Amino acid sequence: MQNDTQYDIVVIGGGLAGLALAIQGAQKGFSVALFEKEQYPFHKVCGEYISLESWNFIESLGLPLSSMQLPVIKKLKITAPNGKQLTHNLPLGGFGISRYLIDNELQKIARALTVDIYENCKVEQVNFLKDHFIIQAGKQNFTSKVCCGSFGKKSNLDIKLKRSFVNNKPGKLDNFVGIKYHVSTDMDAGTIALHNFKNGYCGISKIENNRYCLCYLTTAQSLKDNNNSIKNLEQNILYKNPHLKKIFTESHFLFEKPVTISQISFSKKSHVEDNILLLGDAAGMITPLCGNGMSMALHSSKIAINFIGQFLLNKISRNEMEKSYQKQWNTQFAKD
Repeated sequence: MQNDTQYDIVVIGGGLAGLALAIQGAQKGFSVALFEKEQYPFHKVCGEYISLESWNFIESLGLPLSSMQLPVIKKLKITAPNGKQLTHNLPLGGFGISRYLIDNELQKIARALTVDIYENCKVEQVNFLKDHFIIQAGKQNFTSKVCCGSFGKKSNLDIKLKRSFVNNKPGKLDNFVGIKYHVSTDMDAGTIALHNFKNGYCGISKIENNRYCLCYLTTAQSLKDNNNSIKNLEQNILYKNPHLKKIFTESHFLFEKPVTISQISFSKKSHVEDNILLLGDAAGMITPLCGNGMSMALHSSKIAINFIGQFLLNKISRNEMEKSYQKQWNTQFAKD
């Protein structure tokens, strides 16, 4: 790593949006640092399905998807809690790939482009002073002209930035939990299935290496009602959908324990906070059952780097960069 701790762009969070932004910034010739509190490779709660609209963009980042023999998904199956089902073709379709694989491959590409990646490094504080940021991470301070937050569904920085959704009273859009497994099972490789149950739904689709991602979302209250036991929740609630009971009882589970996340909020979020441009889930999450959050994260990075590049080349002001990013984000993702 370079000794100079001054950068054009600092990215906080090394998920899809953060890595894609870092790579694009480096491709444009800017100095970039990325901070990730975990160490690659690692698993994340995610449906691990990406719309085919993102295929060419991901390949432009340097990841050769065409040679990776990934499952292409062209059908959708939806079941009700009582087991009734419908199937439909997906006009565009998507493909399956685990976060364990794609995030790790993208961080290798970023490093090769001389992005400085700080793993096992939690950002504690970010301060904006006139024309630059001071980022405190570990025992070091870093400075940057632009700071981007790609810290996912929840973060200590959300609290420190006093973001409005953090202090919302619990409601229909707040306090969900996500639980993910990788399994070996007998299922059509070209189908993604969304199985509904009381207060939640479970998605399952194929990823690489003959594995399937099994990921479900439910309310924290449902887990609490089952003595905060994931096993009890699954047996008492999910099993009432016969399709889910079959999957859970007949599949081979490949994790010793599931990957989990709590305190997920679908409330409206700001896209810029204290001059920090927010990306991916940090800026807004795709609503349940839509199943395209990974493409949304990738696209947010593409929107952001356009205006960041113009700002760093002194073509627009910081205020113009922030307002343009917010406007384009809303144009692309918001719905009246």
